[in-house]
Amino acid sequence: MKSVKRLAEAAEDADLYHEYNETLEFEYFNSMLINSVDEDGNSVSLGGEFPLEKNEHFDKLPVNTQLSNIQVPTNVYNRDPAILNGAYMSEALNDVFIDNFKKDPTLTWQYFGSATGFFRLYPGIQWIPDENGVVTFDCRNRNWYIQAATSPKDVIIVVDVSGSMKGLRLTIAKHTINTILDTLGENDFVNIIAYSDYVRYVEPCFKGTLVQADLDNREVTRAHTHTHTHTHTHTHREETQARQLINSLNLSQGQGSLCNQAIMLITDGAMEDFQDVFEEFNWPERRVRVFTYLIGREVTFAENVKWIACNNKGYYTHVSTLADVQENVMEYLHVLSRPMVINHDHDIIWTEAYMDTVAQSLLLMTSVAMPVFSKKKETLSHGILLGVVGTDVALKELMRLVSRYKLGVHGYGYLLTNNGYILSHPDLRPLVQTKIVLNWNDVFRRENFSG
Repeated sequence: MKSVKRLAEAAEDADLYHEYNETLEFEYFNSMLINSVDEDGNSVSLGGEFPLEKNEHFDKLPVNTQLSNIQVPTNVYNRDPAILNGAYMSEALNDVFIDNFKKDPTLTWQYFGSATGFFRLYPGIQWIPDENGVVTFDCRNRNWYIQAATSPKDVIIVVDVSGSMKGLRLTIAKHTINTILDTLGENDFVNIIAYSDYVRYVEPCFKGTLVQADLDNREVTRAHTHTHTHTHTHTHREETQARQLINSLNLSQGQGSLCNQAIMLITDGAMEDFQDVFEEFNWPERRVRVFTYLIGREVTFAENVKWIACNNKGYYTHVSTLADVQENVMEYLHVLSRPMVINHDHDIIWTEAYMDTVAQSLLLMTSVAMPVFSKKKETLSHGILLGVVGTDVALKELMRLVSRYKLGVHGYGYLLTNNGYILSHPDLRPLVQTKIVLNWNDVFRRENFSG
C-alpha cells in the first residue's frame, strides 16, 4: 500500500509540472514493438533495443527490471498527442518503480493505467498479440482500474428493441451492453430492461431487483441479452412505456450499493413526453444520472437524447459504428469519478482474486490500486481523473503471513474478502470457485419448471 501511494503521488506531481504539448514528439518503448527491426535491420519506430532477461521472481518471464514500457490497445493510436504527453509525463514513474522494488522485494508487477488508454508496466516485458496480431487488453476495463476510479454503482441498462432497432443497430446496441457489463465489478449492482411496445426484464429471474455484478451474474445477463433482445414494433403506448422505464429507478431504493445510481439508455430515437416523466420521477434531486447512447448513423433525435442526459447529470454520446463503442462507454466512468476527484478521495482498493493472464502467470492474484487525479489549479473544479496506479499481490504471499505454528493439528488458514468471497482456501476446488444466484420464488413460478 505504501508503494502504491508513492506511485500515486509521483504521477500527480509529474502531471502538475507537465505542460501539455499538442505537437510533442516523443519516442517511448512500446511493448509490442521493442526489439523489432525493419527490412534494413533498423529498429522500428517506438521500438528500440530493450534488454530482457528471465527472472525467477517474475515467473521466469523475460523482463527488464531497470525500465518500464508501455502497452497501447490496438484501437488506440499510439502516436495520439494524448498518448505521447501521457507517456512522457509518466516517465517519472520509472525511478519510483525501481525504488519500490528495492524497498520491498516481494513486490511483483507495478503499473499505471492511464485514462487515455495506455498502460505503463514495470518491469518491462514483450507484449505478445493474439493470432490475429491484435491486442484487445485495455487497462480501463480491468477491475482494479474500475473499482479504484469509481465508487460502487447501481446501473440499470435500458435498451430499445423496437422495430427500427435491427441489423447493425441492434448489433451495436448489444456490443454497448456487453461493454458496459465489462466495466462492472463485484461492488456494483445491475439489471437490464428491454422495451418496445411493452417493458420486460432480459433475465426473468432478476425481475424487480438489482443483482450483484459478479462474473456469474454478468455472464447470465450477457447470454440472455443475445437471445432475448429481438425487435418489436413501436406502438402508441410510448408515454406509458416512458413512465414504466423511469419508474424502474425505484429499483435503486433500498437495494444495491446505495452509492452512485445510473440509467444507461441505449436507443436510436427518443420518447416524446420525456420532460414530464423526468420532472415526476427524478427532479429536482436528480439522484439518478442518465447516460444516453444514440445508436446508428442517423442523428434525427440527437437533441432529444442529449437533453435527457444533460438534464439528469449524465452524459450523451453518439455510437455510429462498432469501433465507437469502447471509447464512448468509458466516458461514463469519468463522469462518475468527478465527485471523487474534486474531493480528492484517494481510496485504496483490493480486488477479488483473479488469474493474472496479462503477464502469462498462473498464480491467483489480488490487485492493490489507487486513483490518480490532476492537481492543476485550472482543472481542480472539473475533476480530471488521470488514471490508476497499482500492484499485484500473489495470494500465496498473503498466506505466508499466517502464523501456522498457532493453528494446531486440524487448523488451517484461509482468506475472505469483506463481502464473503473466498480468496484462498486449502480445500478450494476448482481453483476458481463460481457462484450461482437464483431467485427461487421466480424459478418455482415458471410454467416450464420441472425436476
